[in-house]
Amino acid sequence: MREKIQMTTPLVEMDGDEMTRIIWQKIKEILIAPYIELKTEYYDLGLENRDATNDQVTVDAALATKRLGVAVKCATITPNAQRVEEYNLKQMWKSPNGTIRAMLDGTVFRAPILVNNIKPLVKNWQKPITIARHAYGDIYKDVEYRVEGAGKAELIFTPEQGGANCQVIHEFEGPGVVLGMHNLDRSIKSFARACFRYALTTKQDLWFSTKDTISKIYDHTFKDIFQEVYEEEFAAEFEAAGLEYFYTLIDDAVARVMRSEGGFIWACKNYDGDVMSDMVATAFGSLAMMTSVLVSPEGHFEYEAAHGTVTRHYYRHLKGEETSTNSMATIFAWTGALRKRGELDGIQSLVDFAGALERASIQTIQEGVMTKDLALLAETDSKTVVNTVEFLEEIAKRLEQ
Repeated sequence: MREKIQMTTPLVEMDGDEMTRIIWQKIKEILIAPYIELKTEYYDLGLENRDATNDQVTVDAALATKRLGVAVKCATITPNAQRVEEYNLKQMWKSPNGTIRAMLDGTVFRAPILVNNIKPLVKNWQKPITIARHAYGDIYKDVEYRVEGAGKAELIFTPEQGGANCQVIHEFEGPGVVLGMHNLDRSIKSFARACFRYALTTKQDLWFSTKDTISKIYDHTFKDIFQEVYEEEFAAEFEAAGLEYFYTLIDDAVARVMRSEGGFIWACKNYDGDVMSDMVATAFGSLAMMTSVLVSPEGHFEYEAAHGTVTRHYYRHLKGEETSTNSMATIFAWTGALRKRGELDGIQSLVDFAGALERASIQTIQEGVMTKDLALLAETDSKTVVNTVEFLEEIAKRLEQ
């Protein structure tokens, strides 16, 4: 009988929803449990349990991540009106990712998983593009209001010492909508420092983009803080390392990215990073081939897949139909968390296992065994399309070798 790798500190394990919840259990059963005596502190972030606990379970999971240092998270549903009805929810709960990101005040780094038989749709992309996404505020912590008729919307700030500043947002003559959002200088500084440190660690240039020509206070604050942090704390290190930092408008950044060969970090505000990471992932091959890690200023790490819960496949699964769901990003969430846990706890065998599982996963695809989504993209003479569980079993064969 194989001797399993022993862990000393638990991972924070956050379970999720729909098809990814099913894959989550299969990954543990087929790829992890035979090799590791897995220790986790489990939190069920499935939508039903979030509703039952009034979303306290999400808060508890974030606090556990601060306490234990490393978490791994399954994809979760952020409910819309249709989901509220489908799941009979008490209310339209906020994004669990948004809650966790706000509590950890971290930065999300997302990068594609590259395999040699799937070429990027952008032919000049030769190297990975890492999206650094601010993880606090903006529309993810917004306040919204539905205007039903004529009236005046105002933005009011009341200082603690008294007095008030009031600006008219719009004078409505009929129905419309109003949105208020905020951010914090300290969070933006944490974001900037995380990006500069990550660039130095990975030896990549850093690009940052907003729309300061239109948002002359909100976005301009991001631009100014990044420049201040760079000049005061990182300019000398960047120069010594031969790295470049530059700022450009978000629309110009998009054009530059499309013309580039890749191999850099692109820092974006919260919503921009959400959208652009999906664009980059899809252009490199698939949303299911994108890694994601949230890094807090204190050095806490939360690993997850960059995609959603694969609802369409889940409904097919409920009907008893076969699915061919790509689990690569979820596998890499587990390997990222196990590797970091091993690094922090000094368990080299855990670090080595994470690397072996990643290599076995990539090898499986490069040898032509893949799920349906990748088979449509792969440039290889021989392809074997497998179902959801068969793909994991094929990886297990190579991992065993």
